[in-house]
Amino acid sequence: MMVVGDIPDPADLLVIGGGPGGYASAIAGAQSGRSVILVDRGEWNGLGGSCLHVGCIPSKALIELARSATDARATPGLHVGDLSVDLAAFQRHREAMVGNLAQGVAGLMKHYGVETVQGELRFTGPRRAVVTRTSDRPKHIEFTDAVIAVGARPVELPSVPFDGDRVLDSAGLLALETIPASLCVIGGGYIGLELGTALAKLGSKVTIVEAADDLASGFGADATRLVRRSLERLGATILCGAVVKSLDPECVTVDTREGSPIEVAAERVLMCVGRRPNTESLGLDQVGIALDAGGKVIVDDAGRALPHIAAVGDVVDGPALAHKATAEASAAVAALGGRRSSRTLAKVPLVMFTDPEVASVGLTPDEAKQEGIDAGTATAPFSAVGRAMTLGHSEGFVRLVFDRADETVVGAEIIGAHASELVAEATLAIEMGATVEDLALMIHAHPTLSEGVSEAAELAARQPLHLIGGIGPEFARY
Repeated sequence: MMVVGDIPDPADLLVIGGGPGGYASAIAGAQSGRSVILVDRGEWNGLGGSCLHVGCIPSKALIELARSATDARATPGLHVGDLSVDLAAFQRHREAMVGNLAQGVAGLMKHYGVETVQGELRFTGPRRAVVTRTSDRPKHIEFTDAVIAVGARPVELPSVPFDGDRVLDSAGLLALETIPASLCVIGGGYIGLELGTALAKLGSKVTIVEAADDLASGFGADATRLVRRSLERLGATILCGAVVKSLDPECVTVDTREGSPIEVAAERVLMCVGRRPNTESLGLDQVGIALDAGGKVIVDDAGRALPHIAAVGDVVDGPALAHKATAEASAAVAALGGRRSSRTLAKVPLVMFTDPEVASVGLTPDEAKQEGIDAGTATAPFSAVGRAMTLGHSEGFVRLVFDRADETVVGAEIIGAHASELVAEATLAIEMGATVEDLALMIHAHPTLSEGVSEAAELAARQPLHLIGGIGPEFARY
């Protein structure tokens, strides 16, 4: 017999998770006229997920602090005297910034009439779920459709478990109020490289330990080389083909392929060896949802795991990026509503906020070849771009990948200052089917870094203005 408190509340669309993929799904659902309930665990003080509270936003704020401090010391003609960094003051700024943004997300939910519920959700049937709440009795929900957007959490190594003090995940590192004298970064992916670069700029002696043969898996060899060179200029040590053997009171002992174990100074240890999807406690067996070997939800090309349940963000295949989750949200909600839709992961820009920044989108030359495309490349070094010189950051390049048959742009790689911003133009070009001539004829303001894109396009269109020579990777003179 059902008691009064067990009577379910109806939801046309149930969204599980309040991060970028979740709140974007809720907004998309409300905009299409659906009644929406959003359930979030309430791990953070407000909606927005780990991206807003302990990931994308605070990490970029720290990276900007480190960049500003480094540039101030290195800018010709600028004398700053005894420049110092106050991480405690930075934390106050971070908390205020994140709080304001979280309030903004809450305001959006209110504006669109989305009901938000804090608690742990578990499916209890094909279209039923229950939310366990600490401050109230359980809430039962009966839904028509649902979107799973519960995100992921950092993986820890058994030999180096998180302790919240010395061994930290990225959230713990971003909460520090003092700069550690030494930092051992375990994992040479984009998170480790971004935060390792920032801490090296702020004065830490940084060592990056990566088990693979090289850093930044997923990015090209040129990107890896330039990022490695920048880290080494900052005094960082890079150990690839290395694994952690033990954690000692003053150091981390690392086994390398070259021979004897190495002791790495480590006042703090940053563990960033991957992330695990938060799918274990959802009761997915109650709805018949299949997971892959890594615990991710298996979905179709529109993001649906079942005809009435979709999944987006870090719990599905593809890069763990907030903008990917947001894009998947609109596609998934459209598909659940019976509208044709599909995910376009090939057009998701990948960005690494290192020094220099690295961004790529679309196909690499090898990927284009695998798809039967006769691909050409055109590379323009930032040393030919006046604005890059004025910024004191002329390292790097813009490389366009295009189909020789019709000269449409199919991919791009940008390495250099503000590559994270410049990749948007390349993404739009790929999305709109633009040709290299289209980009070459577009008037780019002078002096701006965007001229790097036009220089590469002009080169590909055989109309170079500031570059001399042919088309191909040999043009990457930097």
